[in-house]
Parts: sequence; structure tokens; C-alpha cells
Amino acid sequence: MSQIIEVKVPDIGDYKNIPVIEVFVKIGDTVAVEDTLITLESDKATLDVPSSHAGVVKNIAVKVGDKVSEGSVVLTLETAETNHANPVNTATNTSTVPQNTVPQTATVLEPTPSTPTEPPAAGAIPIPVERELLAIPEVTPTAAVAMSKTAYASPSVRQFARELDVNLDNVTGTGPKNRITQDDVRAYIKAVMNGAAACPTPNVAQSSTSLGGGLDLLPWPHIDFSKFGEIEVQPLSRIKKISGQNLSRNWVMIPHVTNNEVADITELEAFRVTLNKEYEKQGVKFTLLAFLIKACVQGLKKFPEFNASLDGDNLVYKKYYNIGFAADTPNGLVVPVIKDADKKSVTEIAVEMTELAKNAREGKLKPTDMQGGCFSISSLGGIGGTTFTPIINAPEVAILGVSRSSMQPVWNGTEFVPRLMCPLSLSYDHRVIDGAAAARFNAYLANVLNDYRRVLL
Repeated sequence: MSQIIEVKVPDIGDYKNIPVIEVFVKIGDTVAVEDTLITLESDKATLDVPSSHAGVVKNIAVKVGDKVSEGSVVLTLETAETNHANPVNTATNTSTVPQNTVPQTATVLEPTPSTPTEPPAAGAIPIPVERELLAIPEVTPTAAVAMSKTAYASPSVRQFARELDVNLDNVTGTGPKNRITQDDVRAYIKAVMNGAAACPTPNVAQSSTSLGGGLDLLPWPHIDFSKFGEIEVQPLSRIKKISGQNLSRNWVMIPHVTNNEVADITELEAFRVTLNKEYEKQGVKFTLLAFLIKACVQGLKKFPEFNASLDGDNLVYKKYYNIGFAADTPNGLVVPVIKDADKKSVTEIAVEMTELAKNAREGKLKPTDMQGGCFSISSLGGIGGTTFTPIINAPEVAILGVSRSSMQPVWNGTEFVPRLMCPLSLSYDHRVIDGAAAARFNAYLANVLNDYRRVLL
């Protein structure tokens, strides 16, 4: 006995009213579980919606250009009762898979812009780049791209390319039907910087040594290191690949400035040690980072420009306080986010941090766990260092770097006394924040850490 089942848009985080840019099935097609049905694209991400069941498409409820949210009906399927119980069996007959469907779990392909790919043979299935949200939580492109009328790309990708002065005619698309994605643009830029692709030809009016709007950079040097000794080659993890692309973009497009400060945390450290002893039986462990998150919330309230984001020519001020913290994992850094940190106690923050860090190490973080950040903290406290320049996590406008604290002699007016001093490195977007405001923010933060009672004010 067959059943009629509605396939709906699953949990896609906090995205709503996302336009449909591709429909991969038609009425009468047979689909398997996890086959891609439609592709959604917002200004923040491109998402594939897979099929939750296997069966035959009876009706399609959406078309290209429609806007959908979580729970919106995509299509209806006619599926056998046996298939509902064991939907995977419908995928055993590969001949029934329509040519215009794409498996969601496609292998990640690294585009090679330097070598033009052969056009897909008739009936071949184009395999898109996997769009899994990982390390860095929420990336909102501020700009855009390349001047091409023939390249197959969405308006947001074209805008992204124009900002980076990339001609889409030079980019190889890896999306469905060879559509160019933002990942393809990033891969092309990376290839140019690494010397794997030819540099864009500079404008004739420009000097050959121009470093202006284009990516007219020298090719990356290619060296056979094995000539000089024994080597070992290891591929970068997926997290490092994605985070590397985001960090490169943020470093190039954001005018970074770093303000350095030191905070006297002598009393705060003694208080932290006392709390750890008191809460030892409850399994709660307090770190300096938990206190820093709460202190940063106070700083964001006092200096609201630090809790803002650029949106074109507008500055968006946020009335919520979500603080991200860098978590070290075997595969690279990820940034979980403590939501509504202003409404949580230091104890609650410490417990949530422990759970998020554990999930990060085990690879169990959800995309929603890394979205919605207002301000980030990168702590090297347990490792070492004095100061550093953390890279801003766009679309945020500031990030705090924390180095290892050390005992230092401090003059109290009559004598030198040993005090535990913690270095603070505040990187900020100079388009939004002035140097004086950054200095005041960092000084205020140091005062709060020096006397944590200020958190109550």
C-alpha cells in the first residue's frame, strides 16, 4: 500500500524566507533518501534540501524564486509502506535515480581553476561542493564580484565576485549544472595567490607593479622541498581549508588594528581558585574565559559600536549579546557561541562552555551552535605568548585575544609588588571603530577584571 508523504524544509538554523535557486526534480521522478530536491541561497549561505523519504514525486510545491523557511512543504511523494519502513532500499536500483538529482553526501571536490574542466557528458551528474557549516560561525559577505554576462552564477555570487574584482569567466563552476558558487570564487582566489592559476591580467592603464583593486600579485613560489631533505606531506583538514579561506578574506577586506592592554587579575584568579574548590563536587570547572565572557558583555553594553555589524552603508546595532570563543580541536579551531550571555551567570557560562568545547572536540557541534555571534574571544592563556593580533570573525567588528598571564612587579606608589597580569589584544575594524574607542574599551575591560564587582554595575 502506497502512502502520500509531504517532504518539508528541515531545521536550517535561524534562516527564514530563503529564496529557491534550483529545483532538481520534476513530477514523476523517483528519488531516494538524501537526494537533493532543491537548493536555497541566502546572503549568508547556500543550502541543499535533501529528501527525507524515498518515492515518486507526485507534486512540487515550490519553484525557482519562491521563498521558504523551516517547515515549508517542498513536494509530495508517493512511497510504498515498505519503503517508509526501510527507505534506503529504494536507492538500490540506480537506474531509477533521475539524472537531475544530486546526492547530498557528495564527495568534496577541490576546484582547480588553473585547468579548465571538460564539460560534463550528457546524463552526467554534476557534484556540488559540500556546503556544511563548520568552524566559523556565520559569514556575511559585504561585497562582490565579477563582471560577466555569460557565467552561470547567482546575483549574490556576482556581487561577491565584484567586490573581490574577480572575473567570473575565469572561474570554473562546481555547483549543479556547473553553477559558480562562492566556494568556487574563493578557490580561484586561493589558486591565484598560490600560483596554481594565472594571475588576472591587469588593466592596461595600470602599472605592471600595481597593487590596486585587482589581485595582480606575484605567483606563489613552488619549491621541491624534497631536494633539500626528507619531507612528509599531509593534506589540510576540511576545517582548516574552510577557516583558512574565511580568515584570508577577513584579513584582506577588513582594516585590522590591534590595541594591547594588560589587566591585573590577581584577586580574580584567587576568586576563581576558590570557586573551583567549592564547586569541585558538582563537576563545575571555572576558567578565566568564563569570567572574560561576562566582562565582555559589560563592555559591549557600555560601548555599543562593538556590538554592531556593517551591512553595506548601514551599521546594524544588536540588542542581544552572543559571545563566541575559539575552541581547539584535533581538526582545527572552531568557534562555538554562548547565546544570551548577558542573561546567564558565570556558573552557567562555565557549564555551557565545557559542554560546547566537548562537542567541538568530538565533532558533534551543530551549525546553530556556531551562529549568531556578536563578539569573539581567542584565548591562548594556557599556552603562552605576550600579545598577538587575532583576525576578526566577520561580520563581527572586533575580537579579543588573551595571552598567558604572568607575575610582574607593579609599582603601587611606594614599592614594587608582585601582581598577576593578563595581556589583552583587541583587534577591531577601523571602518567602524576609532582607535580612541578601542583604547577605552580595552581599558574598561581591564578595570572590570581588576575588580570584578564592576560586573554588577
